[in-house]
Amino acid sequence: MTTAARLPLTKAARQAKVSDLILRGGVHSQSELADQLDAIGLSVTQATLSRDLAELGAFKVRGAHGLVYALPASAPSNGAAASGAAAGPLLVRRLAELLVSAEAAGSMVVLRTPPGGAHLLASGIDGAELPEVAGTLAGDDTVLLVCRPGANGHARAGEAVASALAARLLAAAQRTG
Repeated sequence: MTTAARLPLTKAARQAKVSDLILRGGVHSQSELADQLDAIGLSVTQATLSRDLAELGAFKVRGAHGLVYALPASAPSNGAAASGAAAGPLLVRRLAELLVSAEAAGSMVVLRTPPGGAHLLASGIDGAELPEVAGTLAGDDTVLLVCRPGANGHARAGEAVASALAARLLAAAQRTG
């Protein structure tokens, strides 16, 4: 049995969800965005949504079906939805620049970076939204990845998921490094 992550009722969580919906594309209006948020259990007023959009730097661009909201490249978000690929180009670059080692430890993966690099690498992993990663925790030179057992539709134990993920991240780093 899997459980969906629960969204806290904080400004940061709300804005991350707003960013995620915009990045998925096709949001034409504030009322449409409010409806999408309401559908996932986040009720917001128009004034709150307007402030969130302004703080995120949202703007409208011409899309295939009219004007849609977009975000500047530097907007805080959960990142674009990940494909099933090993990692996005930004994550691959960060892995090549920062990853010193990757080791599975039970159902988690411990990544080592040079001093001060853990936060940047963790941010790249969060942005890539790897399906097997439930969350990251970054220190100064260490990133802890908490893995979801059975990610990607495979009924594998957390240990197997962590081991495969560690190997995949190392391989991605070595391809470009």
